[in-house]
Amino acid sequence: MKTNNRRETILSKTEYDIMSIIWDINRSVSAREIYELLDPRPAYTTLATEMRTLYEKGFVDYFKKDGEGKTHYYIAKIGKGEYVRKAMHDVKKTFFGGSLRSMLSYFIREEELTEEELISFLHEMEEDIMKSEEFATALK
Repeated sequence: MKTNNRRETILSKTEYDIMSIIWDINRSVSAREIYELLDPRPAYTTLATEMRTLYEKGFVDYFKKDGEGKTHYYIAKIGKGEYVRKAMHDVKKTFFGGSLRSMLSYFIREEELTEEELISFLHEMEEDIMKSEEFATALK
């Protein structure tokens, strides 16, 4: 397998769609399989370019199977959860000065949550906090 030095970045919409297919399949997958699952389908050469870009960005690696000619099989190097964590961290840092409070306030205002939705959200957060405190206590 080849290595690369290009830094990981945020995925474009097309790159994210391709990665979603790879993450959902959760095994090595050929470009042909990815192509068949894309909607809308780009030109096959466009997909090949996107796959090369994903490789250069460090999101996928590839290999060839013995006896299967030139077919490349791709596998995710970064899981979806890890990608979402990094992307959201970048959004928080870039647009909200690293402030979670500012980011949450923005989304609450922007989504125009009703009072009921906001109360439900706050209860869910409280439950999550309690679970994490219980978990932390259990680890001690």
